[in-house]
Amino acid sequence: MSRARQPPLVTGISPNEGAPWTKVTIRGENLGTGPNDLIGLSICGHNCLLTAEWMSASKIVCRVGPAKDDKGEIIVTTKSGGLGTSTVSFKLLKPERIGILDQSAVWVDELNYYDMRTDRNKGISPLSLRPANPLGIDFDKGKVPLKDLENMFPGMSGDFTSENFSATWYLIENHSSTGFEHLRVAVGNLKKQASKKNEGSLAYVKGGLSTFFEAQDALASIHQKLESDGTEKVEGSMTQRLENVLNRASETADTLFQEVLGRKDKADSTRNALNVLQRFKFLFNLPLNIERNIQKGDYDVVINDYEKAKSLFGNTEVPVFKKVYSEVETRIEALRKLLMDKLLETPSTLHDQKRYIRYLSDLHAPGDPAWQCIIAQHKWILQLMQNCKEDFIKEQKVGGVGLELDRSSALKKISLSAPVKRGGSFQKPKDDSWHYKSPQQVRFVEKLSDVVISQLPNFWKLWISYVNGSLFSETGEKSGQVEKLKKNARQRQNDFKAMIEEVTRRLVQLVRGALLPSSLTELQLRQYGGWDTKTPLSGCWLTQVIHTVRLSHEALSALEIPNDLLQVIQDLLQDLRVHCLLTTLQHTEEDVKRLAKKEDWVVDNEGITSLPAQFEQCMVQMLQSLKEPMECKPGEINILNLDVVQDKACEQCVSIMKVFIKCLEQLSIKTDGDIDTSHLSVDLASPDLFGSIKEDFSSKPEQRLLIILSNCQYLERHTFLNLAEHLEKNGFTTAEKIIRVSIEALRQLDEYLFETYIEKKSDPIVGSLEPGIYAGYFDWKDCLLPTGVRSYLKEALVSIISVHAEVFTISKELVTRVLSKIIEAVAEEMSRLMQCVSSFSKNGALQARLEICALLDAIELYLTSESRSSFKQALEALPQLQSGADKKLLEELLNKFKSSMKLQLNCFKPASFQPVKR
Repeated sequence: MSRARQPPLVTGISPNEGAPWTKVTIRGENLGTGPNDLIGLSICGHNCLLTAEWMSASKIVCRVGPAKDDKGEIIVTTKSGGLGTSTVSFKLLKPERIGILDQSAVWVDELNYYDMRTDRNKGISPLSLRPANPLGIDFDKGKVPLKDLENMFPGMSGDFTSENFSATWYLIENHSSTGFEHLRVAVGNLKKQASKKNEGSLAYVKGGLSTFFEAQDALASIHQKLESDGTEKVEGSMTQRLENVLNRASETADTLFQEVLGRKDKADSTRNALNVLQRFKFLFNLPLNIERNIQKGDYDVVINDYEKAKSLFGNTEVPVFKKVYSEVETRIEALRKLLMDKLLETPSTLHDQKRYIRYLSDLHAPGDPAWQCIIAQHKWILQLMQNCKEDFIKEQKVGGVGLELDRSSALKKISLSAPVKRGGSFQKPKDDSWHYKSPQQVRFVEKLSDVVISQLPNFWKLWISYVNGSLFSETGEKSGQVEKLKKNARQRQNDFKAMIEEVTRRLVQLVRGALLPSSLTELQLRQYGGWDTKTPLSGCWLTQVIHTVRLSHEALSALEIPNDLLQVIQDLLQDLRVHCLLTTLQHTEEDVKRLAKKEDWVVDNEGITSLPAQFEQCMVQMLQSLKEPMECKPGEINILNLDVVQDKACEQCVSIMKVFIKCLEQLSIKTDGDIDTSHLSVDLASPDLFGSIKEDFSSKPEQRLLIILSNCQYLERHTFLNLAEHLEKNGFTTAEKIIRVSIEALRQLDEYLFETYIEKKSDPIVGSLEPGIYAGYFDWKDCLLPTGVRSYLKEALVSIISVHAEVFTISKELVTRVLSKIIEAVAEEMSRLMQCVSSFSKNGALQARLEICALLDAIELYLTSESRSSFKQALEALPQLQSGADKKLLEELLNKFKSSMKLQLNCFKPASFQPVKR
């Protein structure tokens, strides 16, 4: 059967795109002969016949349904033409989600929203109905950890529903890898949403404008129909009746849905309450969690939880939240107090101090905990130093006085003692007895320095961390709070400088009170003194103290503490070095005084006892002991360059030399009873021919005089010159003056002793000449022809030989000096005696010339200009020999004398004895 008409053909649709339920106008050909002829209409595969309204054979109006395909043809089917075709297509846009409270111009299909409003199992809060993707583009999340984001944006949130929403956080978290073009699309979407929101009711009206027109047309049509039928006039106002019907319909609808809506509101309230409990369980559990973590010591966890709670609920107005948050604040306040107590607790490590300060900073504790810790540490160090002094004073009062060792052995101990590490505490010697044998002042300085070196470095490092901000942030981030605290630290630099000055000044004053009390005022002595100073420290112990203080200074300098803060320690070191120098010199003087007791009167080949060597050794040991204190460390000055110190040291050195010279003088005047001969001995190793009689000589005053004279010569020629060299090497610039003054004093003693010895030896010889000459009533005028040298002259020569032997036994170098002086006295006496004779007979003149010539020949080796002059005067007083017979007789008698006295006179010959050198 053939159709009467052509198939429908759609040639146009307006609009050609839109969301579901959009009203469209379809135009074309053969679209039907009437409403009853239209049997089918589909757009994008969705049947739209229910909403279709046939207008004419070329026009149909309908609404687009929610089709599956987003783009498709418009197919019209009629009874008369059958299934049609289409030359155009329609694009179906995705429907825009309409919220529960949003206005809509058309009836909304609630099927898509049912699960979000009534499904209780999903537990979705009203906030979840907000758009999950406000940018309208796909998520492209990166791998940035949440912890890093929290550190980068403190107090902010990436949740766009939060009051502290950070757009940067949201972009980094959800779109860190999104391209620029996609971001531009997102900007466009945001602008559309903002524009739509701003249009408000106007947009709503525009969207439903066609609906309003349709309603207006319907109402106008009804009104026109009622007027034409006359119903309006007969039955009253149709409009009024319609209004009443609509009101009743509204009341009926309210009645039907009131119970449902009530249950819905109640369910929503319950669901919201549960959601609140679930969402904010962190806050409700926080007080208990804080308590537990504090007990475990997990302060970091507590601080993180507190910061999170503060950012979320710090400014909340919800009563229940405010109540719980106030409980959290109470717990945090207790934690602040606990941390502050731990921070100010002493002793404490630097690591713990930094940790507690950082915790308190994160908890926004009032005040400045770091500065409070610095103040507490400062007081603690000062108290430790004062307690150290009081402990030693108390020990001293109960009788714990350290025994002082012999200085030489103590010096050896110092050289062998363990070194002190730089910047560390002092290492005690392995021998514990050393600690108890050390004087209290020395142990006190070591302990005090140990306290300072162990405490001050951490104190200084704490301040450096405080200034550079690392105390408040381990990562070094520059937050506003850290910068503020660093600014506060810089403003307190002068206060901290005063603290360091007080610590170093207290250290210096305590050391001065123990070792240099005279450098303190009476008020300072009452605070820092109290030591028993009856027995002053020896130079070796002062050297140990200087060593200790120097190590303390080096350890503090290693911390890069400014030099001006350590200058007081340098001043103390200078005073200690001066005190050590003068004390060592004083003690050396006392040691020199005791050398006289060590004189054993045993002489060597050169006539020297051990006394000069002992004196030189004593001086050399003194200079060696002064080597360390006199050495100039970095920052120190040479104390001998100070005029006052130089003068005192010179004066003390001269005093030492004079004390030794005084010892020699005292030894020379001691009587036999004053000499302790128990230790005297003979030097059996000496090849000296007279060694066997040394023991006899040692107890005689004349021999002691000779020994001391020999020592004086050796001191002047060797010992003092050696000491001058040692003094110059050790920095004593006045060495030349010291030796010059000492040699002058030594020469005075030498002259005095020499005159004393000569007087003792020459007086008996000289005194025996005159009685010997005139023995037997001898008369120069009336005497027999000479037969030889008389006995008195032989006895005088024997006495001189005796002196020669005595001197030669002690010191060969003194022989010429002594005999020359004695012979001068003999010659002077002979000259006097000859000149006193009024006249000589021929025989008398020959006798006198014989004896004078015999004496001259015997002692010719020891003649001096004075003695030669005296002998010449004596010979000139005699008459000249006239005859050759007298001269011949004189020569024979002289030869006879020489022959008979040959053995005795050998001692006066130059090569009579050659000393054997050792």
